[in-house]
Amino acid sequence: MIFPEKLQILRKSKGLTQEELAAELSVSRQAVAKWESGQGYPDIANLIAISTMFNVTVDYLVKDADCQTRPVAASADESELEALIDFRLEANRNTYAAFSNEVEASRPSAHDFKFEKGEYTYIDTYVGGEQFAGEEAVFRNGVARYAMNYCGRVLDGTFSGDFLKEALRAATRELPYRGPEHYSSGEYTYTCKITGDIDWFQGCEEIFHAGTKVYECFFHGGLMR
Repeated sequence: MIFPEKLQILRKSKGLTQEELAAELSVSRQAVAKWESGQGYPDIANLIAISTMFNVTVDYLVKDADCQTRPVAASADESELEALIDFRLEANRNTYAAFSNEVEASRPSAHDFKFEKGEYTYIDTYVGGEQFAGEEAVFRNGVARYAMNYCGRVLDGTFSGDFLKEALRAATRELPYRGPEHYSSGEYTYTCKITGDIDWFQGCEEIFHAGTKVYECFFHGGLMR
């Protein structure tokens, strides 16, 4: 994803028009329009201002390949891959992120979630609270096809678990691993950065509250074979 696309996503996630963003940055609407169309580029001062406003790094703004936006894996059949991604997103919206389908724990003091549909089964299990670790896996006809390990921590008392769940439910087919690349609600902002694709990937999600980072989670995974 290149800078013009990132700027549009960030602006729209905040519900801002080009005019409103221009006013925040003390530039003309035409300048913002040129940035978003790729006909111009902000100077370093405006890049810093944009990064501060949207709680992202300047590196994220200027580097084109921070996120893999199309999860393609040559080792998997395309139709199966599409079905797996669709199921993983549906399972995500019907387990932890939706406060539903919690089942009996498989380990002491753990939390387990399970979702089944057709030939697919999703299981997510984690331990801990303010500092936590876990694994989710997708099985097809009893055979593991996808898995991801994650660990994270709460950094500040203003962290909102409800906001995290809201962001996770907003995951897209372009980034089906945790939440979307960017999501905001009120004073909270969620960001997710991925390298790799669904065959083999790693990433980090963060939550900011009023500009302060209050949560971070690192994860990695891929297809099983």
